[in-house]
Amino acid sequence: MRRRTLLTGTLAVAAAAGVSAATGSVAGTGPVITVGSKQFTESWVMGELYAQILTARGFQVVLKSNIGSADIIDRALRSRQIDLYPEYTGVILQTFAQPKHMPTTAHGTYLAAKEFEESRGLTLLTPTPFQNRNAVAIRTSDAREHRLRTVGDLRRMGSISYAEYPDNITGPLGYDAIVKAYGLSRMKVRPLNIGLQYPALKNGDVDAADVFTTDPQLRRYDFTILDDDQAIFGFQNVSPVVRRSLVEEYGTRLTEPLDAVNALLTEKAMQALNEAAAMMRLSPAKVADRFLRANDLK
Repeated sequence: MRRRTLLTGTLAVAAAAGVSAATGSVAGTGPVITVGSKQFTESWVMGELYAQILTARGFQVVLKSNIGSADIIDRALRSRQIDLYPEYTGVILQTFAQPKHMPTTAHGTYLAAKEFEESRGLTLLTPTPFQNRNAVAIRTSDAREHRLRTVGDLRRMGSISYAEYPDNITGPLGYDAIVKAYGLSRMKVRPLNIGLQYPALKNGDVDAADVFTTDPQLRRYDFTILDDDQAIFGFQNVSPVVRRSLVEEYGTRLTEPLDAVNALLTEKAMQALNEAAAMMRLSPAKVADRFLRANDLK
C-alpha cells in the first residue's frame, strides 16, 4: 500500500477539540507497556503515536503524558514508572552524558547517545529522519537580497536585531554562543517569548530569529533557515528510549512498529502534526490516529 507521510486532507478540518496532555490508558489485551511523553505538543503527539501503534500490534498500553523535563522523565524511565519515551539524541548527550566533545554528525550523535543509554541498561531504537533543533531564520527576501546561506553570512547585513527567548540568551545554543561562534559582533539581541519571534520576524521588527525546525509557523511564513556550518546547534533526531530488557523480551514485536512510525516522521510530516495539534486544536490522540490511518498503520 502507498503511504502518505503528511496529513493532507485528513487534518484539513479543524475539529473543536482542545489539546490534551492528560495521563490515561489505551485499550489492549497483550503485555503491558507504559509509554511516557514530555511536557510539550511534539512529545505528546509522538507519545500518542507510539502508544497507538503498539496497541494496534497487540500490546496493552498505559500512556503517561506531560511527565516533565528531560531530567524528570529520565528518572521515571530508570525507576520503571514508564518503559519508553521519545527523546532527542542531542539532548541525551547534552543533558546526561555530557561528553567533552559533541559528535559532528547526526549519525555520530545517535551512536554516542545509544552507547550512553546502553551503559545504563537502556537502549535507543531507530531515529527519526526529522530533527527538532534550534536554527536561525530570516526573511527569504533578505536571504535573496544579501545572498545569505549560512549563519555567518549575516555579517553582510551589518547591524541587525535577533529575537531570542529569554532563557536561551546565555545558553550553549543561544544568542551569546552564536555571536561568539560566528563573530557577529553587530548583532543585538531582542528578548521575546517563544512564539512571538515569528510575527516579529514577519513584520520586520527583528532581522533574524531563533526558531525550532519543526515549529508549524515555518509552514506559514516565507522564511529561510540559515545553515549552521559551525554545528553549534548539534543534532536532534528523535529515538524511543526503551529499557533493554523489554527489547530482549519482546524483540521485533516491540521494535518494528516503533521503527515503522519513526521512519515516516520527516520534518514536513512533524511540522504538519504539530500544526494540527497546536494551531488547529486537534487533540494529540486524534492527530496520531489520523496520521497512522493515513499511512495504513491502523
